[in-house]
Amino acid sequence: MSYRKFGGSFDGNSCLAGLVTVMLTPSAVRNAKPKAKAYKLTDGRGMYLLVKPDGARWWRFDYRRPVIAKRNTLSLGTYPDVSLKKARVRREEARALLTDGIDPGDQRKAKAEAEADTFEAIAREWHAKHAPNWSADHADRIMTRLEKDVFPWIGRKPIANLTAPDVLGILRRVDARGARDTAHRVHQHCGQVFRYAVATGRASIDPTPALRGAIPPTRTKHHASITDPDRVGELLRAIDGYQGSNVTRAALQLAPLAFVRPGELRQAEWSEFDLDKAEWRIPAERMKMNAPHIVPLAGQAVAILRDLAPLTGSGRYLFPGLRTRARPMSENTVNAALRRMGFDRDTMTGHGFRSMASTLLNEQGWHRDAIERQLAHAERDAVRAAYNYAEHLPERRKMMQAWADYLDSLRLSPGKVVPIKRKA
Repeated sequence: MSYRKFGGSFDGNSCLAGLVTVMLTPSAVRNAKPKAKAYKLTDGRGMYLLVKPDGARWWRFDYRRPVIAKRNTLSLGTYPDVSLKKARVRREEARALLTDGIDPGDQRKAKAEAEADTFEAIAREWHAKHAPNWSADHADRIMTRLEKDVFPWIGRKPIANLTAPDVLGILRRVDARGARDTAHRVHQHCGQVFRYAVATGRASIDPTPALRGAIPPTRTKHHASITDPDRVGELLRAIDGYQGSNVTRAALQLAPLAFVRPGELRQAEWSEFDLDKAEWRIPAERMKMNAPHIVPLAGQAVAILRDLAPLTGSGRYLFPGLRTRARPMSENTVNAALRRMGFDRDTMTGHGFRSMASTLLNEQGWHRDAIERQLAHAERDAVRAAYNYAEHLPERRKMMQAWADYLDSLRLSPGKVVPIKRKA
Protein backbone atom coordinates (compact mmCIF):
# COMPACT_ATOMS: atom_id res chain seq x y z
CA MET A 1 0.00 0.00 0.00
CA SER A 2 1.29 3.45 -0.89
CA TYR A 3 1.05 6.38 1.53
CA ARG A 4 2.39 9.87 1.82
CA LYS A 5 3.97 11.04 5.07
CA PHE A 6 4.16 14.41 6.70
CA GLY A 7 6.29 15.51 9.71
CA GLY A 8 8.92 12.81 10.29
CA SER A 9 9.83 9.38 9.08
CA PHE A 10 7.15 6.78 8.41
CA ASP A 11 7.39 3.27 7.01
CA GLY A 12 3.72 2.33 7.04
CA ASN A 13 3.98 0.12 10.14
CA SER A 14 5.19 2.49 12.83
CA CYS A 15 2.43 5.10 12.68
CA LEU A 16 1.60 6.74 15.98
CA ALA A 17 -1.84 8.30 15.93
CA GLY A 18 -1.67 12.04 16.16
CA LEU A 19 2.02 12.26 15.22
CA VAL A 20 1.69 11.85 11.45
CA THR A 21 -1.10 12.37 8.90
CA VAL A 22 -1.61 9.49 6.48
CA MET A 23 -2.95 10.34 3.03
CA LEU A 24 -3.93 8.06 0.19
CA THR A 25 -2.31 8.28 -3.21
CA PRO A 26 -4.07 7.85 -6.55
CA SER A 27 -2.27 4.55 -7.09
CA ALA A 28 -3.40 3.23 -3.70
CA VAL A 29 -7.00 4.00 -4.59
CA ARG A 30 -6.66 2.60 -8.09
CA ASN A 31 -5.12 -0.66 -6.86
CA ALA A 32 -7.48 -1.28 -3.95
CA LYS A 33 -8.81 -4.83 -4.32
CA PRO A 34 -12.04 -6.23 -2.86
CA LYS A 35 -11.90 -8.65 0.05
CA ALA A 36 -14.34 -11.02 1.69
CA LYS A 37 -15.48 -8.19 3.94
CA ALA A 38 -15.74 -4.46 3.31
CA TYR A 39 -12.78 -2.44 4.54
CA LYS A 40 -11.65 1.19 4.75
CA LEU A 41 -8.63 3.07 3.43
CA THR A 42 -8.38 6.31 5.39
CA ASP A 43 -7.21 9.60 3.96
CA GLY A 44 -7.41 11.64 7.14
CA ARG A 45 -9.65 14.49 8.32
CA GLY A 46 -12.61 12.11 8.45
CA MET A 47 -12.46 10.86 4.87
CA TYR A 48 -11.92 7.28 3.76
CA LEU A 49 -12.49 4.95 0.84
CA LEU A 50 -14.89 2.09 1.59
CA VAL A 51 -14.04 -0.94 -0.55
CA LYS A 52 -16.93 -3.40 -0.77
CA PRO A 53 -16.76 -7.15 -1.55
CA ASP A 54 -18.42 -6.57 -4.93
CA GLY A 55 -15.60 -4.20 -5.92
CA ALA A 56 -17.57 -0.97 -5.48
CA ARG A 57 -15.52 1.86 -3.96
CA TRP A 58 -17.32 4.62 -2.08
CA TRP A 59 -15.90 7.83 -0.67
CA ARG A 60 -17.16 8.53 2.85
CA PHE A 61 -16.76 11.39 5.31
CA ASP A 62 -17.39 10.85 9.02
CA TYR A 63 -18.18 13.89 11.16
CA ARG A 64 -20.05 14.99 14.25
CA ARG A 65 -23.21 16.95 13.67
CA PRO A 66 -23.31 20.49 15.03
CA VAL A 67 -25.23 21.13 18.26
CA ILE A 68 -26.20 17.53 19.01
CA ALA A 69 -22.63 16.22 18.43
CA LYS A 70 -23.98 12.97 16.99
CA ARG A 71 -21.81 10.98 14.56
CA ASN A 72 -22.92 11.03 10.96
CA THR A 73 -21.55 9.84 7.61
CA LEU A 74 -21.74 11.74 4.33
CA SER A 75 -21.27 10.10 0.94
CA LEU A 76 -18.80 11.94 -1.29
CA GLY A 77 -19.41 9.81 -4.39
CA THR A 78 -17.98 6.66 -5.94
CA TYR A 79 -14.62 5.94 -7.47
CA PRO A 80 -13.65 6.28 -10.33
CA ASP A 81 -16.47 8.76 -11.09
CA VAL A 82 -15.17 10.86 -8.23
CA SER A 83 -11.37 11.00 -8.13
CA LEU A 84 -9.27 11.24 -4.99
CA LYS A 85 -8.66 14.91 -5.70
CA LYS A 86 -12.34 15.67 -6.17
CA ALA A 87 -13.30 13.70 -3.06
CA ARG A 88 -10.89 15.82 -1.02
CA VAL A 89 -12.44 18.99 -2.40
CA ARG A 90 -15.87 17.76 -1.32
CA ARG A 91 -14.51 16.86 2.12
CA GLU A 92 -13.10 20.35 2.61
CA GLU A 93 -16.38 21.89 1.49
CA ALA A 94 -18.18 19.81 4.10
CA ARG A 95 -15.66 20.77 6.78
CA ALA A 96 -16.09 24.44 5.93
CA LEU A 97 -19.85 24.10 6.48
CA LEU A 98 -19.22 22.45 9.85
CA THR A 99 -16.99 25.35 10.84
CA ASP A 100 -19.97 27.64 10.22
CA GLY A 101 -22.22 25.38 12.29
CA ILE A 102 -24.01 23.91 9.25
CA ASP A 103 -24.65 20.19 8.95
CA PRO A 104 -23.54 19.20 5.40
CA GLY A 105 -25.94 16.25 5.45
CA ASP A 106 -28.91 18.48 6.28
CA GLN A 107 -27.88 20.96 3.61
CA ARG A 108 -27.66 18.20 0.99
CA LYS A 109 -31.10 16.92 1.97
CA ALA A 110 -32.56 20.40 1.74
CA LYS A 111 -31.01 20.91 -1.69
CA ALA A 112 -32.38 17.56 -2.92
CA GLU A 113 -35.84 18.46 -1.68
CA ALA A 114 -35.63 21.86 -3.39
CA GLU A 115 -34.60 20.21 -6.66
CA ALA A 116 -37.45 17.73 -6.33
CA ASP A 117 -39.85 20.66 -5.99
CA THR A 118 -38.74 22.52 -9.10
CA PHE A 119 -41.35 23.48 -11.65
CA GLU A 120 -40.03 20.92 -14.14
CA ALA A 121 -39.99 18.06 -11.64
CA ILE A 122 -43.56 18.74 -10.55
CA ALA A 123 -44.73 19.35 -14.13
CA ARG A 124 -43.38 15.97 -15.21
CA GLU A 125 -45.00 14.33 -12.20
CA TRP A 126 -48.33 16.01 -13.05
CA HIS A 127 -48.01 14.94 -16.69
CA ALA A 128 -47.27 11.33 -15.76
CA LYS A 129 -50.36 11.26 -13.52
CA HIS A 130 -52.71 12.52 -16.23
CA ALA A 131 -51.19 11.21 -19.47
CA PRO A 132 -52.96 7.80 -19.17
CA ASN A 133 -56.27 9.68 -19.50
CA TRP A 134 -55.20 11.47 -22.69
CA SER A 135 -54.52 10.32 -26.21
CA ALA A 136 -50.85 9.81 -26.97
CA ASP A 137 -50.83 12.75 -29.40
CA HIS A 138 -52.43 15.08 -26.87
CA ALA A 139 -49.98 14.05 -24.14
CA ASP A 140 -47.03 14.56 -26.50
CA ARG A 141 -48.23 18.02 -27.50
CA ILE A 142 -48.48 19.15 -23.88
CA MET A 143 -45.01 17.89 -22.97
CA THR A 144 -43.52 19.39 -26.13
CA ARG A 145 -44.93 22.82 -25.21
CA LEU A 146 -43.55 22.55 -21.68
CA GLU A 147 -40.11 21.41 -22.85
CA LYS A 148 -39.87 24.06 -25.55
CA ASP A 149 -41.50 27.10 -23.96
CA VAL A 150 -41.43 26.65 -20.17
CA PHE A 151 -38.67 24.42 -18.78
CA PRO A 152 -35.73 26.37 -20.29
CA TRP A 153 -36.84 29.49 -18.38
CA ILE A 154 -38.36 28.36 -15.06
CA GLY A 155 -37.95 24.60 -15.07
CA ARG A 156 -35.11 24.57 -12.52
CA LYS A 157 -36.66 27.07 -10.13
CA PRO A 158 -38.52 25.97 -6.98
CA ILE A 159 -42.19 26.16 -7.83
CA ALA A 160 -43.03 27.75 -4.48
CA ASN A 161 -40.86 30.75 -5.37
CA LEU A 162 -42.38 31.44 -8.78
CA THR A 163 -44.57 34.49 -9.25
CA ALA A 164 -47.00 35.82 -11.82
CA PRO A 165 -44.29 37.96 -13.50
CA ASP A 166 -42.14 34.83 -13.94
CA VAL A 167 -44.93 33.14 -15.88
CA LEU A 168 -45.84 36.32 -17.75
CA GLY A 169 -42.30 36.50 -19.11
CA ILE A 170 -42.77 33.06 -20.64
CA LEU A 171 -46.15 33.90 -22.15
CA ARG A 172 -44.86 37.14 -23.70
CA ARG A 173 -41.91 35.32 -25.19
CA VAL A 174 -44.22 32.80 -26.88
CA ASP A 175 -46.63 35.53 -28.02
CA ALA A 176 -43.77 37.59 -29.46
CA ARG A 177 -42.95 34.90 -31.98
CA GLY A 178 -46.53 35.04 -33.29
CA ALA A 179 -47.82 31.96 -31.48
CA ARG A 180 -50.61 33.58 -29.47
CA ASP A 181 -52.76 30.46 -29.34
CA THR A 182 -49.79 28.51 -27.99
CA ALA A 183 -49.22 31.22 -25.37
CA HIS A 184 -52.76 30.72 -24.08
CA ARG A 185 -52.31 26.97 -24.00
CA VAL A 186 -49.01 27.34 -22.11
CA HIS A 187 -50.84 29.58 -19.64
CA GLN A 188 -53.40 26.83 -19.14
CA HIS A 189 -50.77 24.10 -18.67
CA CYS A 190 -48.82 26.18 -16.16
CA GLY A 191 -51.98 26.77 -14.16
CA GLN A 192 -52.67 23.04 -14.06
CA VAL A 193 -49.15 22.35 -12.81
CA PHE A 194 -49.38 25.04 -10.12
CA ARG A 195 -52.74 23.72 -8.90
CA TYR A 196 -51.27 20.23 -8.71
CA ALA A 197 -48.37 21.61 -6.67
CA VAL A 198 -50.79 23.35 -4.30
CA ALA A 199 -52.85 20.17 -3.91
CA THR A 200 -49.73 18.12 -3.10
CA GLY A 201 -48.31 20.63 -0.63
CA ARG A 202 -45.38 21.89 -2.74
CA ALA A 203 -46.75 25.40 -3.34
CA SER A 204 -49.13 27.71 -1.54
CA ILE A 205 -50.73 29.58 -4.45
CA ASP A 206 -51.37 29.37 -8.17
CA PRO A 207 -50.22 32.72 -9.63
CA THR A 208 -51.66 32.15 -13.10
CA PRO A 209 -55.21 33.53 -12.51
CA ALA A 210 -53.63 36.97 -12.05
CA LEU A 211 -52.49 36.77 -15.68
CA ARG A 212 -55.95 36.56 -17.21
CA GLY A 213 -56.12 39.20 -19.91
CA ALA A 214 -52.36 39.77 -19.90
CA ILE A 215 -52.11 38.16 -23.35
CA PRO A 216 -54.68 39.41 -25.89
CA PRO A 217 -57.28 36.82 -26.95
CA THR A 218 -56.77 34.86 -30.12
CA ARG A 219 -59.05 35.32 -33.04
CA THR A 220 -61.20 32.26 -33.40
CA LYS A 221 -60.06 30.46 -36.51
CA HIS A 222 -61.97 27.42 -37.61
CA HIS A 223 -60.45 24.70 -39.72
CA ALA A 224 -60.96 25.61 -43.36
CA SER A 225 -63.79 23.55 -44.79
CA ILE A 226 -65.97 23.34 -47.87
CA THR A 227 -69.68 23.25 -47.02
CA ASP A 228 -71.31 24.47 -50.22
CA PRO A 229 -72.81 21.34 -51.86
CA ASP A 230 -71.59 22.23 -55.36
CA ARG A 231 -68.04 22.76 -54.07
CA VAL A 232 -68.23 19.53 -52.08
CA GLY A 233 -69.03 17.72 -55.32
CA GLU A 234 -66.00 19.32 -56.99
CA LEU A 235 -63.80 18.19 -54.10
CA LEU A 236 -65.05 14.60 -54.23
CA ARG A 237 -64.47 14.40 -57.97
CA ALA A 238 -60.97 15.81 -57.52
CA ILE A 239 -60.25 13.12 -54.92
CA ASP A 240 -61.41 10.38 -57.27
CA GLY A 241 -59.05 11.77 -59.90
CA TYR A 242 -56.09 12.14 -57.56
CA GLN A 243 -52.90 11.08 -59.38
CA GLY A 244 -50.75 10.35 -56.35
CA SER A 245 -50.43 7.25 -54.18
CA ASN A 246 -53.35 4.81 -54.16
CA VAL A 247 -53.08 4.63 -50.37
CA THR A 248 -53.34 8.40 -50.07
CA ARG A 249 -56.33 8.43 -52.42
CA ALA A 250 -58.04 5.84 -50.23
CA ALA A 251 -57.43 7.98 -47.16
CA LEU A 252 -58.90 11.01 -48.95
CA GLN A 253 -61.94 8.97 -50.01
CA LEU A 254 -62.56 7.60 -46.53
CA ALA A 255 -62.10 10.97 -44.78
CA PRO A 256 -65.51 12.48 -45.75
CA LEU A 257 -67.32 9.17 -45.14
CA ALA A 258 -65.98 8.66 -41.60
CA PHE A 259 -65.22 12.31 -40.66
CA VAL A 260 -62.96 11.29 -37.78
CA ARG A 261 -60.06 13.45 -36.62
CA PRO A 262 -57.03 13.42 -38.94
CA GLY A 263 -54.87 11.62 -36.36
CA GLU A 264 -57.52 8.94 -35.88
CA LEU A 265 -57.71 8.42 -39.63
CA ARG A 266 -54.01 8.21 -40.42
CA GLN A 267 -53.32 5.88 -37.47
CA ALA A 268 -56.22 3.53 -38.25
CA GLU A 269 -55.28 -0.15 -37.80
CA TRP A 270 -56.79 -3.11 -39.61
CA SER A 271 -57.43 -4.87 -36.30
CA GLU A 272 -59.99 -2.18 -35.44
CA PHE A 273 -62.23 -2.97 -38.43
CA ASP A 274 -64.98 -5.55 -38.91
CA LEU A 275 -65.96 -5.16 -42.53
CA ASP A 276 -68.64 -7.87 -42.30
CA LYS A 277 -70.36 -5.87 -39.57
CA ALA A 278 -69.50 -2.61 -41.35
CA GLU A 279 -67.99 -1.17 -38.20
CA TRP A 280 -64.80 0.57 -37.08
CA ARG A 281 -64.11 0.55 -33.33
CA ILE A 282 -61.39 3.00 -32.32
CA PRO A 283 -59.89 2.17 -28.91
CA ALA A 284 -59.92 4.76 -26.14
CA GLU A 285 -56.17 5.29 -26.13
CA ARG A 286 -56.31 6.67 -29.67
CA MET A 287 -59.20 9.04 -29.05
CA LYS A 288 -58.77 12.65 -27.97
CA MET A 289 -61.27 12.23 -25.15
CA ASN A 290 -59.89 8.85 -24.10
CA ALA A 291 -63.17 7.03 -24.70
CA PRO A 292 -63.76 4.26 -27.28
CA HIS A 293 -65.57 5.32 -30.42
CA ILE A 294 -67.69 3.43 -32.93
CA VAL A 295 -67.80 4.49 -36.58
CA PRO A 296 -70.59 2.78 -38.55
CA LEU A 297 -69.34 2.19 -42.07
CA ALA A 298 -71.54 2.91 -45.04
CA GLY A 299 -71.41 0.47 -47.93
CA GLN A 300 -69.23 2.92 -49.87
CA ALA A 301 -66.68 3.00 -47.03
CA VAL A 302 -66.58 -0.80 -46.86
CA ALA A 303 -65.97 -0.94 -50.62
CA ILE A 304 -63.01 1.48 -50.29
CA LEU A 305 -61.49 -0.65 -47.53
CA ARG A 306 -61.93 -3.91 -49.44
CA ASP A 307 -60.11 -2.35 -52.39
CA LEU A 308 -57.36 -1.14 -50.04
CA ALA A 309 -56.87 -4.46 -48.27
CA PRO A 310 -54.70 -6.09 -51.01
CA LEU A 311 -52.33 -3.10 -50.77
CA THR A 312 -51.92 -2.73 -47.00
CA GLY A 313 -54.04 -5.43 -45.37
CA SER A 314 -51.04 -7.61 -44.50
CA GLY A 315 -49.62 -4.86 -42.28
CA ARG A 316 -50.74 -3.03 -39.17
CA TYR A 317 -51.91 0.27 -40.62
CA LEU A 318 -54.51 1.03 -43.26
CA PHE A 319 -52.42 3.98 -44.39
CA PRO A 320 -48.72 3.22 -43.77
CA GLY A 321 -45.99 5.74 -44.43
CA LEU A 322 -44.18 5.89 -47.73
CA ARG A 323 -40.78 5.13 -46.19
CA THR A 324 -41.78 2.36 -43.79
CA ARG A 325 -44.90 0.28 -43.30
CA ALA A 326 -44.12 0.09 -39.59
CA ARG A 327 -45.43 3.63 -39.08
CA PRO A 328 -48.59 5.40 -40.25
CA MET A 329 -48.58 8.04 -42.93
CA SER A 330 -47.34 11.50 -42.05
CA GLU A 331 -49.76 13.95 -40.47
CA ASN A 332 -49.13 16.24 -43.46
CA THR A 333 -50.00 13.70 -46.16
CA VAL A 334 -53.70 14.47 -46.54
CA ASN A 335 -53.24 18.24 -46.43
CA ALA A 336 -50.38 18.02 -48.94
CA ALA A 337 -52.60 16.01 -51.29
CA LEU A 338 -55.35 18.61 -51.01
CA ARG A 339 -52.84 21.31 -51.96
CA ARG A 340 -51.73 19.27 -55.00
CA MET A 341 -55.36 19.14 -56.11
CA GLY A 342 -55.63 22.92 -55.89
CA PHE A 343 -57.37 23.38 -52.52
CA ASP A 344 -55.27 25.81 -50.47
CA ARG A 345 -55.17 25.82 -46.68
CA ASP A 346 -57.73 28.62 -46.47
CA THR A 347 -60.18 26.52 -48.49
CA MET A 348 -59.94 22.95 -47.20
CA THR A 349 -57.98 20.92 -44.64
CA GLY A 350 -58.00 17.33 -43.49
CA HIS A 351 -59.85 18.43 -40.36
CA GLY A 352 -62.37 20.27 -42.54
CA PHE A 353 -64.16 17.02 -43.45
CA ARG A 354 -65.58 17.08 -39.91
CA SER A 355 -66.92 20.61 -40.28
CA MET A 356 -68.34 19.66 -43.67
CA ALA A 357 -70.28 16.74 -42.21
CA SER A 358 -71.40 18.63 -39.11
CA THR A 359 -72.70 21.61 -41.08
CA LEU A 360 -74.56 19.69 -43.77
CA LEU A 361 -75.98 16.97 -41.49
CA ASN A 362 -77.37 19.61 -39.14
CA GLU A 363 -78.88 21.46 -42.09
CA GLN A 364 -80.53 18.24 -43.22
CA GLY A 365 -82.26 17.78 -39.88
CA TRP A 366 -80.46 14.82 -38.39
CA HIS A 367 -80.61 14.47 -34.62
CA ARG A 368 -78.05 16.85 -33.11
CA ASP A 369 -77.03 14.38 -30.40
CA ALA A 370 -76.41 11.68 -33.01
CA ILE A 371 -74.20 14.05 -34.99
CA GLU A 372 -72.26 15.13 -31.91
CA ARG A 373 -71.80 11.52 -30.81
CA GLN A 374 -70.55 10.57 -34.27
CA LEU A 375 -68.09 13.46 -34.16
CA ALA A 376 -66.92 12.11 -30.77
CA HIS A 377 -67.10 15.53 -29.22
CA ALA A 378 -66.45 15.92 -25.50
CA GLU A 379 -69.14 14.64 -23.20
CA ARG A 380 -69.70 16.99 -20.28
CA ASP A 381 -70.61 14.10 -17.99
CA ALA A 382 -67.48 11.93 -17.85
CA VAL A 383 -69.34 8.92 -16.38
CA ARG A 384 -72.00 9.14 -19.07
CA ALA A 385 -69.31 9.34 -21.73
CA ALA A 386 -67.57 6.22 -20.44
CA TYR A 387 -70.69 4.07 -20.65
CA ASN A 388 -72.62 5.55 -23.57
CA TYR A 389 -70.05 5.61 -26.37
CA ALA A 390 -72.51 3.50 -28.42
CA GLU A 391 -75.36 5.95 -27.80
CA HIS A 392 -77.65 6.70 -30.76
CA LEU A 393 -75.95 3.89 -32.70
CA PRO A 394 -79.05 2.78 -34.73
CA GLU A 395 -79.68 6.40 -35.70
CA ARG A 396 -76.00 6.89 -36.52
CA ARG A 397 -75.95 3.83 -38.79
CA LYS A 398 -78.84 5.25 -40.80
CA MET A 399 -77.23 8.67 -40.85
CA MET A 400 -73.84 7.43 -42.05
CA GLN A 401 -75.34 5.48 -44.93
CA ALA A 402 -77.59 8.38 -45.91
CA TRP A 403 -74.59 10.71 -45.71
CA ALA A 404 -72.57 8.46 -48.04
CA ASP A 405 -75.46 8.32 -50.50
CA TYR A 406 -75.74 12.10 -50.36
CA LEU A 407 -72.04 12.51 -51.12
CA ASP A 408 -72.48 10.19 -54.09
CA SER A 409 -75.25 12.44 -55.37
CA LEU A 410 -72.94 15.44 -55.11
CA ARG A 411 -70.12 13.61 -56.85
CA LEU A 412 -72.15 12.11 -59.68
CA SER A 413 -74.78 14.78 -60.36
CA PRO A 414 -73.15 18.21 -60.35
CA GLY A 415 -75.73 21.00 -60.25
CA LYS A 416 -78.59 18.61 -59.44
CA VAL A 417 -78.36 18.27 -55.69
CA VAL A 418 -81.36 17.00 -53.75
CA PRO A 419 -80.67 17.41 -50.00
CA ILE A 420 -81.41 14.32 -47.98
CA LYS A 421 -83.58 14.63 -44.91
CA ARG A 422 -83.50 12.72 -41.68
CA LYS A 423 -85.66 9.61 -41.87
CA ALA A 424 -88.45 9.44 -39.36
